[in-house]
Amino acid sequence: MTSEVTGEAPGGVPRAASTQDLFARYGPSYRWLATLTVMTGTIATVLSSTIVNVALPDMMGAFGMGQDKAQLLAAGFLAAMTATMLVSAWMVDALGQRMTYVATLLAFLAGSTLGGLAPSEGVLVLARILEGGAAGMLQPLAMQVIFQVFPPDKRGAAMGIYGIGVVLAPALGPVLGGLVVDTFSWRYVFFLPLPFCVLGILLGTVFLPEREQAGPVRPFDWLGLGLLALFLLTLLDGLTHGQRDGWGSDRVVIVFAAALASAAAFLAWELHTPSPMLHLAMFANRTFAGAAIVSFIFGAGIFGSTFLIPLFVQIVQGYTPTRSGLLLMPGGLIMGIMFPLAGRLADRAPAYATTIMIGLGIFAVSSFLMASADTQTSFWQFAWWVVMGRVGLSFIMPSLSAGALRALPLHLIGQGSGTLNFTRQLGGAIGVNLLSVNLERRTQLYVDGFTSAQNAANATTTEFLKGVGELLAQSGLPAAQWQASATNHLGQVIYAQANVLGYRDSFFVVGCIFVVGLLPALLMGRRRGAR
Repeated sequence: MTSEVTGEAPGGVPRAASTQDLFARYGPSYRWLATLTVMTGTIATVLSSTIVNVALPDMMGAFGMGQDKAQLLAAGFLAAMTATMLVSAWMVDALGQRMTYVATLLAFLAGSTLGGLAPSEGVLVLARILEGGAAGMLQPLAMQVIFQVFPPDKRGAAMGIYGIGVVLAPALGPVLGGLVVDTFSWRYVFFLPLPFCVLGILLGTVFLPEREQAGPVRPFDWLGLGLLALFLLTLLDGLTHGQRDGWGSDRVVIVFAAALASAAAFLAWELHTPSPMLHLAMFANRTFAGAAIVSFIFGAGIFGSTFLIPLFVQIVQGYTPTRSGLLLMPGGLIMGIMFPLAGRLADRAPAYATTIMIGLGIFAVSSFLMASADTQTSFWQFAWWVVMGRVGLSFIMPSLSAGALRALPLHLIGQGSGTLNFTRQLGGAIGVNLLSVNLERRTQLYVDGFTSAQNAANATTTEFLKGVGELLAQSGLPAAQWQASATNHLGQVIYAQANVLGYRDSFFVVGCIFVVGLLPALLMGRRRGAR
């Protein structure tokens, strides 16, 4: 690498050719300046991924969208974000960290602006796909920057500081989104991340290096990207429509077959092509392979729990969207405090696996406690369970990233970072859909079981219908009507109770997912010496 300064950027800012130049100019503090830079961009993208969800009902009303189109907004963002995580490493090799970061934020800014001004649902879907694609490239880049500027024994602490922004954005996003939608309009939720985009672009032009690799740019794996995108779209489409159309329907069977075929073709191509998007040889490293599996399970659990908790408190306990957002806020704030501490622990603990397993165990206990929730569970009791789970996550994330990437050679750090983020996001996409299916199926199972027990021989049922009928009769309702109303009310009570039990089973499944994560965590073993 050269230490030559090659002119000035627009506005008279000196342009540094390499990371060495930036260290020479700013000294050791450059590490934290670089971390602040990538944290700013990450906040913008993570904030958008959570804040838009609270505006979905208003978007559906504005454009007359059905549930399938609303699902496309979420699935399009998720699929684009997951696919482009593996593109980040090639972008950095081809353009350098500075250009990749700035171009990504410009694309995200364009997508957010397009979403806020969208005249139709088609443009809105396009905007979400553009946002998701940009967000997917940015998160692996942020991890790569941190691992490049920090020595091995400081990376856990750095990931802890960086994680503050990552967790505060989704913690505050639903609350801010609810306030903005109630006060102004759903369109303004797209504009909230824009100041972070602008600030990130300015910081990136100053504190990130240009392309440092010498020689020609390696070819881009277009076929691999196409096969991966096809796999994600068909998989998510099948999971989305399977419960509604039937798992054996022609449409679902065809899209799952297409998903399986495209996944097999993607893996075969990545083994064959000289310039793969995903270096499968990384999985020969036991530590990295274990971390990737834990990352997948972690994504399924964290995204799944974040999906279940707001639904439970709104549908079962009658919370407003703002109150459900406030329920999650203490956990997010605790993570902001715990992340730096957990990061330092990741640098000092004798084994990354130990810290990760502690975190997995704590989150599993939190989920098992939620499996006892019902309509009488208080706000602060549920908030305490959420806080406990977030403490567990604080132990997992810094150690998982630090342990996995430390096991790779330096030239694979970019690909390793993208792969870890990819597996986490893929786990989240699959986990949310499967938990949604499990919730619906378990609820229906309980409804069928309770309904079959409601007959004349059931004394409890008879007393219930008699009591409700007497109350309706006292209100002056004719006998023919109160009998039907009492039976209808019994059906509502049955469904409400079945719904509670369905959620409790789903929380239990989340806990089991994290228990299963203990096994691949053992593959990470004890840390080895620094490279």
